Amino acid sequence: MQNIHISDLKDYVREEVTLRGWLFNKRSSGKIRFVILRDGTGYVQCVYFKPNVPEDAFEAADRLGQESSIEVTGIVKAEPRAPGGYELDARDLKVIHETHDYPITPKEHGIEFLLDHRHLWLRSKKQVAIMKVRHRIVKAIRDFFDNKGFTLLDTPILTPNAVEGTSTLFETEYFDLGKAYLTQSGQLYAEAGALALGKVYTFGPTFRAEKSKTRRHLTEFWMVEPEVAFADLNDDMDLAEEFLEYVVQTVLKDREEELKILERDISKLAQVKRPLPRISYDEAVEILKKNGVDFQWGEDFGGADETVISNQFEKPVMVHRYPAEVKAFYMKRDPENPKLALAVDVLAPEGYGEIIGGSEREDDLNVLLKRIEEHKLPQEAFEWYLDLRRYGSVPHAGFGLGLERTVSWICGLDHLREAIPFPRMIYRNTP
Repeated sequence: MQNIHISDLKDYVREEVTLRGWLFNKRSSGKIRFVILRDGTGYVQCVYFKPNVPEDAFEAADRLGQESSIEVTGIVKAEPRAPGGYELDARDLKVIHETHDYPITPKEHGIEFLLDHRHLWLRSKKQVAIMKVRHRIVKAIRDFFDNKGFTLLDTPILTPNAVEGTSTLFETEYFDLGKAYLTQSGQLYAEAGALALGKVYTFGPTFRAEKSKTRRHLTEFWMVEPEVAFADLNDDMDLAEEFLEYVVQTVLKDREEELKILERDISKLAQVKRPLPRISYDEAVEILKKNGVDFQWGEDFGGADETVISNQFEKPVMVHRYPAEVKAFYMKRDPENPKLALAVDVLAPEGYGEIIGGSEREDDLNVLLKRIEEHKLPQEAFEWYLDLRRYGSVPHAGFGLGLERTVSWICGLDHLREAIPFPRMIYRNTP
């Protein structure tokens, strides 16, 4: 007898197998007990016909509560009407751990209750589907950059300085060296990596102490950040759209079943193919004005503004050349208009907002020194970063993609809190 997973059932039709997992649901009909088993790879209906199984197994199939852990033995049958296309003609049931009064039942629960029980909520069908899509997105990200000759660069989580501004830093004491901060981004270190290795990407957790309660914000999230030497803004946008196409199309191909569970309308995702529309910040402002939004040139776009802009397009839209005043100190200015930064944001359709932010980096030492002074940043903390401009400086560019925002968009979620296993928000750091 073989211990297998539910995802393997197709290879064992008419054979006797053993499955191990958890009781997801059950029902009774006379001399038949129907047990839905889940094992993390899928779901299968196990049919217990009283004359075919031991008395204690038949009784257990009726007695056990939701999420009891069990071992089921039976014969695999093809059944087109069953979930996954197969069911188990059960012959035995072994109880590993009997459970009753499981807190999360098939009824509706409030979001705070579910978040309090996130460690259990993860077992639900929708949450399992989200985590599988997330996993496939992560693998697609790694595959894309690995296959294009990028080197993964692991950057520090504890850093001595800010990247995006000091107001959103998590601060801690660092022995006798003073303050240290949880990283907002691996980008500055990725720039050092790009000048050593040519093409690198960082992929890890980042932290923003931003007091925002919107559905688009978490205080801890994951970012992938490629950085490329000898690249300009156009190269950066080319890379971003090729990357997005690869990730989305890979998920559509490999996670069709999970997207069905999530009831995701994939019609717009199917359109995420090159070329993506590209508009300037000026053109985006005109879109807002034409749609009755009172927006002043020079401001940054808020979530509602991004939604209005992206609603004009069937695909993600790339907005480039923002006012330099609303962008970070390290972004290079447009030589044709120094008031603009050579920056790009990619806005996802369907109201999901910015999923990519990138730019060409300032590669001139004197200009960068001036920017650090203008932003009132401590030069001594950036001396190592300035060395990148002192020794072999070259044009270079990169971007960052927020993993949870991408998961949320591809899965069609209402809130980022479901896009990460254990969300951290300004009002929650448990479980």
